[in-house]
Amino acid sequence: MKVTIEDSCVGCGACEAMCDAVFSIEDKAVVNEAAVDANVDGVKEAAASCPVSAIIVE
Repeated sequence: MKVTIEDSCVGCGACEAMCDAVFSIEDKAVVNEAAVDANVDGVKEAAASCPVSAIIVE
């Protein structure tokens, strides 16, 4: 699974609150690629909760 963060990210922290093993906030969300496969459900939940739909899961 590939996870990318679009430039529309506002850094609100919703993804980090849902799945802090994968997402962290700097200026915008950052993805810990090494943790994605072990946290698939959390990644999908975080993507669904993003208020600006900036998390792309492929």
